[in-house]
Amino acid sequence: MRFYFIITLFFGTLLFAADLSAQNRGKDNNSDELLKFKPKLVVGIVVDQMRYDYLTRFYDHFGEDGFKRLVEHGFNCKNNHFNYAPTSTGPGHTSVYTGSTPSVHGIIGNNWYDKELDADVYCASDDSYTSVGTTSNAGQMSPHRMTVTTITDELRLNNQMRGKTIAIALKDRGAVLPGGHTANAAYWFHGANEGKWITSSYYMEQLPKWVMDFNSSGKAQSYKKAWNTLKDIKEYKESGTDDNAYEGLFEGETSPTFPHSTTALLNKTQDFDIIKGTPFGNSLTADFAIEALKQEGLGEDEITDFLAVSFSSTDYVGHMYGVNSKEIQDTYLRLDEDLARLFKALDKNVGEGEYTLFLTADHAAIEVPTYLKDQKIPAGYIDNASNKKRLAEFLKYTYGTEDIVKNYSNNQIFLDHKIVKNLDLNLTDVEVEIAQEFLGYDSIDRVYTANQMWNNEYTTGIPYILQNGYNQKRSGDVLVVLKPGFISYGTTGSTHGSPQIYDTHAPLLFYGKGIKPGSTVNRTEIPDIAPTISALLGISFPSGTNGKPITAVLE
Repeated sequence: MRFYFIITLFFGTLLFAADLSAQNRGKDNNSDELLKFKPKLVVGIVVDQMRYDYLTRFYDHFGEDGFKRLVEHGFNCKNNHFNYAPTSTGPGHTSVYTGSTPSVHGIIGNNWYDKELDADVYCASDDSYTSVGTTSNAGQMSPHRMTVTTITDELRLNNQMRGKTIAIALKDRGAVLPGGHTANAAYWFHGANEGKWITSSYYMEQLPKWVMDFNSSGKAQSYKKAWNTLKDIKEYKESGTDDNAYEGLFEGETSPTFPHSTTALLNKTQDFDIIKGTPFGNSLTADFAIEALKQEGLGEDEITDFLAVSFSSTDYVGHMYGVNSKEIQDTYLRLDEDLARLFKALDKNVGEGEYTLFLTADHAAIEVPTYLKDQKIPAGYIDNASNKKRLAEFLKYTYGTEDIVKNYSNNQIFLDHKIVKNLDLNLTDVEVEIAQEFLGYDSIDRVYTANQMWNNEYTTGIPYILQNGYNQKRSGDVLVVLKPGFISYGTTGSTHGSPQIYDTHAPLLFYGKGIKPGSTVNRTEIPDIAPTISALLGISFPSGTNGKPITAVLE
């Protein structure tokens, strides 16, 4: 009996061990499958000048197939922020796709003063290439000022350049920078009197036939039409009054009210740039992106492709009318419909569940300060002329010359180091003296010096954000921060660029293959997007990455 018990126990142990081994083998197989996991297509969507609260303010007006689809079936990062300044389009798109900040990737503004060239430069300009699709110089662009790789670059490197990357935006910088250094194509819209999608010889020598066909289709002309509200304007209770003093005017208008149907909008042969300032610019972008999806065969095989799309009209509308306008609400309701069209095209051409998508912004925006002041909230405008005059007097009195300052842009002061040296002055002392002078000006909240950026490691607050935006080779010597609610801009419309939270809080939604539905209120940052997608794809992180994967997003 005892022998029988021992034999039974022995074989039972063997069976248990065998079963455990099989389970472990199953886990290994699952791990192998996860390592091999790849969607057929990754879609990156950037909405220009989108505040997070647009999702919540307008939510009840959205349909089921646009923003709601992403929120309810994807992952929502509710506390997502830009962790650097300036918060503007060039740095924003670059940071999304590189997983880094201007301190690393070098795109410190849309435009900036180049200390080596002693000239102002544009983030995407490159006169070593020619325009393709237009005789103007609007196509002389490349990503050469971006010093690191993008997620789109790393995907192409991983698949030996067999996958495709196509980047599309109304703005050149909204296409060139996300496309990275290795994009098959980046297209942007040249308005003026042409109304065409164009590119640069950096990518190709002539436009593909499908792009030429699209340009000759009359699609752009069809969007030069009167702009009225999508729904009854009385339903737009989430925004301010239609007729107010906080909004700009189209040429020929006498009031900023619906419908917008001026000659400038309706002219059929001139001024195609007007489309950008209406929601129809987003519709045109969606049309072109859907056509690219079909004609380029994106997501049709097992090699992962990338489609980068930026919707720029939201920024133009925000700048003209402000974040509390009926116009901005209507623009987002129409964008919701355009997104739904794009998602349905992805379902049809790639397959539902076969693509991974993220949606974010390149920056947010401030309420119009004149509106805030009327609500008794501290806000206002910087008097640049007065500050410039006062600074000139200070420089002459203190150093005997104004030339010690070479440039003031992006709220940074660039000093002439040669003059500082010739005057036998200590650079750090000069930085501090000018910083202290600026601190006494109205509307200035705080000031930091390059020496502080070099010698400290900030981890929280405004100095942390400034340091992430500070590039040792390209940034200035004194960094100026305006008071919360204060801007350097006109008295109508909204703007952005500051390290304040109204400019940094932007949406971040993930959706599709490999994405776990849910949400988080834990802080995430814009540079976290690229490493999250890299981890999902199992590829190298972009070369300058200082963000980290958002683990809660991934299945």
